[in-house]
Amino acid sequence: MGRFLFHGRKLISRAFSTLNGNPLHVCVVGSGPAGFYTAEKMLKAHEGAEVDIIDRLPTPFGLVRSGVAPDHPETKIVVNQFSRVAAHDRCAFFGNVSFGTNVSLSDLRKTYDVVVLAYGAESDRSLSVPGEELKGIHSAREFVWWYNGHPDYCEMAPDLKSTDTAVVLGQGNVALDVARILLRPTTELETTDIADYALQSLRESNIRKVYLVGRRGPVQAACTAKELREILGTRNLRVHIQEADLATSPADEEELKNNRIQRRVYELFSKAANTIQEYDDNDQRNLHCVFFRKPDKFLPSELGYSVSGVRLEKTHLKENGVSRKQVAVGTGDFEDLKCGLVLKSIGYKSVPVDGLPFDKRKGIVPNERGRVLSSDETENATREQGLYVAGWLKRGPTGIIATNLYCAEETVSTILEDVRNGLLTSVSGSHKAGRQGLLQILQDKNVQFVPFSGWERIDAKERMLGELKNKPREKITTWNELLSVAEG
Repeated sequence: MGRFLFHGRKLISRAFSTLNGNPLHVCVVGSGPAGFYTAEKMLKAHEGAEVDIIDRLPTPFGLVRSGVAPDHPETKIVVNQFSRVAAHDRCAFFGNVSFGTNVSLSDLRKTYDVVVLAYGAESDRSLSVPGEELKGIHSAREFVWWYNGHPDYCEMAPDLKSTDTAVVLGQGNVALDVARILLRPTTELETTDIADYALQSLRESNIRKVYLVGRRGPVQAACTAKELREILGTRNLRVHIQEADLATSPADEEELKNNRIQRRVYELFSKAANTIQEYDDNDQRNLHCVFFRKPDKFLPSELGYSVSGVRLEKTHLKENGVSRKQVAVGTGDFEDLKCGLVLKSIGYKSVPVDGLPFDKRKGIVPNERGRVLSSDETENATREQGLYVAGWLKRGPTGIIATNLYCAEETVSTILEDVRNGLLTSVSGSHKAGRQGLLQILQDKNVQFVPFSGWERIDAKERMLGELKNKPREKITTWNELLSVAEG
């Protein structure tokens, strides 16, 4: 454990009278937006709360660091707010602590009065179509983590040289992000915090055509107007949209009438289809917005191990009798689209751990306003004492960063309600060890955790390296170097 065991006054408990005269010990698993908003609301709402945040990575901030596109620096400003939370004298950060491995759910529940699981979604949904295992097919999450310098994906090395065509399956904001990064001139990425190896790979990239493929039509595209406007305005980009795809049915018109965001997105697609664009023939890049298509199979190359194309089935929209929502239905008509790179942007998926109730169908933990329930059968479910969820584990992988603020507020409100009602008091009457108990667990397992001061060393080093290249930071991207810099 060395110098990380007791570092500064942030790892020293303060006594506040809450449960039987002891502090309210709270552990938040996950240091992304959901985790930090939960910690912030907890500290503000309960003066006796002592909050510990643990994360698998040595770096905090979750998807703000590894998910937000490098050319969206304004979205990352929220880390300043989260840093103030971490600096609070009743809060401590424990990085490089793997939940489920270094410390179990059972360990945390025995050690803390309150455990809030907010670790997000670290896996991907599967298409379950033939050929999905072929080389050259990646999830959008993996690609995003690669260009953002996530230490798990620093050696991913997607092949951007052997093909001029990429297919992105999905039309949400993440799909638009990866398409934009592939098509944007690298001179406009040089002053961002994109990982240096990714920038070099993009400089050498031969990709000039990206197909953005959606099962439904432009009326149902899941992106926001802001994201769509940005990619449509990319320099030297020619946008291709079939006018026939812009035709609307009465059901489409009803959707547009009732949803301002969908209406604005549709208007942007329509405008792009009818705009004569100026571009440089020497550096022409093409974005094809393809609607009413779903993947049927991935086509192998001649050697059989890498992808050479996608077989798409044409679809039409049919109203679901229960939800009244228009769903895509296959027509039995197929076409092949050649490509050498596929990025699947069809949704993230949360991962369960031992001892945690989990609804595999919905990909969430069964809960009632953040209270974890024993099963997804709400009629027979019982509440799991002291166990809560926030963020994507609670509601599924939806929403923007700010969505986690309201989600965290609800969970904290539920926790306070349980405190007032005496539902967190131990049956035996003995109090939980809290932070000191976690420190003991980590010491017994010889876990070298990274406190927030360790992250501050990483942050300072990255900023210093970035200054040399006129970047906000040059991310450190390997586990070994991150841990070495954190230790100082």
